[in-house]
Amino acid sequence: MIRSLRVILCIAVLASCASAQTTLNGAGATFPYPIYSKWFSEYHKEHSDVQINYQSIGSGGGIRQVQAGTVDFGASDGPMSDQQIAESKVKVLHVPTVLGSVVLAYSIPGVNVEIKFSPEALAGIFLGKISKWNDKAITSVNPGINFPDQNITVVHRSDGSGTTYIFTDYLSKVSPDWQSAVGKGVSVRWPVGIGGKGSEGVSGAIRQLPGSIGYVELIYALQNNILFGSVRNSSGQFIKASLESTTAAASGVKMPADFRVSITNPPAKTAYPIASFTWLLIPTHPADANKGKILKDFLFWMLDQGQGMTNALSYASLPQDVVAKEKAAITAQIH
Repeated sequence: MIRSLRVILCIAVLASCASAQTTLNGAGATFPYPIYSKWFSEYHKEHSDVQINYQSIGSGGGIRQVQAGTVDFGASDGPMSDQQIAESKVKVLHVPTVLGSVVLAYSIPGVNVEIKFSPEALAGIFLGKISKWNDKAITSVNPGINFPDQNITVVHRSDGSGTTYIFTDYLSKVSPDWQSAVGKGVSVRWPVGIGGKGSEGVSGAIRQLPGSIGYVELIYALQNNILFGSVRNSSGQFIKASLESTTAAASGVKMPADFRVSITNPPAKTAYPIASFTWLLIPTHPADANKGKILKDFLFWMLDQGQGMTNALSYASLPQDVVAKEKAAITAQIH
């Protein structure tokens, strides 16, 4: 009898612990995955009763899942379009989390130094109009570097990707040919190249394929020790992606009320031109009130303690005026 009571008590205790644990499920962008993993782990250390699971499946998948209401939150490096917002089953608040840069990583036989890219050269390469590394469009801005007569292999994302959105948004601003032939989006019809799934897939392909070039987040290029180049900005300066040049891209940004803003090809002289905010997509009226309360608490934690963890992972923290606007929006809109 006593043994039975002990078993019943143990089951009750285990059930109580299980019920006290709240799990939030999210999915989306690979761009911020390293910092999100850090945040979710650190938040769990402070709130042992909360587990946040995140699937790094690409921005397109994150948008689709939050639209369908199959996750507690989504994540994207490109803001949802008006059409996507209209089609969503739930109303969503875009919450900027960090700033990051997309870099042009490459593997060129015999070239082990940083090279420079003009906007014209980048558009030409990804349109397939520039097919050799010793093309004049590349060599003319890189005097002193001996480029091989090597075919260029373009590597792009094969999945719906906010990183693709950022890069194609930039190309659409600097190249009328790109704008008319391809345009911008989380998925586009690539004129040339091979696809890699996720930032990991693109990084891996660049490392394995001589003569390749692709676009990845700064953190992935650094983690994989891949060379990446500087890009000529709108002021005519060749700028390499860094915390400082990424932060400069958001200098003086006029943040709209819905936080959907593009900062590619900005005017600042010291700005890296292929930078962006990345967003968490938060349902404003969560079906589970307790999860909604936890989400709000996490968002405020992210805007305070979380911002102090960004630089170590090569992301730029949010401007303070943006943080203030976000806190007001979260308080007013998430219930």
